Amino acid sequence: MQSTEQLAELITRKHQVLVQLCAVGTRQMDLVVNGETALLLKLLAAKQSLISALKNLERELAPFHEEAPAQRKWPSPEARAACAQQARECNEMLQTIVAMEQMGAEKMTIRRNEIASQLQQVHTAAQVRSAYEAQRLRPAANGP
Repeated sequence: MQSTEQLAELITRKHQVLVQLCAVGTRQMDLVVNGETALLLKLLAAKQSLISALKNLERELAPFHEEAPAQRKWPSPEARAACAQQARECNEMLQTIVAMEQMGAEKMTIRRNEIASQLQQVHTAAQVRSAYEAQRLRPAANGP
């Protein structure tokens, strides 16, 4: 049986990582909306280390999932309630993070499509200009 102090510490660390991930997610959304790709890539690299930390915490928490919560021995009812509250907040933040990720992916897809459309317009304009230049130069080459 794992100690409840260890469980509370792991939940606290998970909570801290999730708070950071929420902040990064908000910043990520701003960068996506503003099209700041270079800063976005740097932010995503930092975000990856937070995700790795979260995965490690989940591995450490795994043995606690096998235990019956009612069988855990807590130092006090307050300690148990505080840990439970933090665990609920973690679940809420995870839901928020997932929603932000989905919204961010949708915004990035929209942004990508806008850029593809702009590139297509530039390409079409370049083709028209090339055709016009070729037409304009042809009569001069065939002259007397």
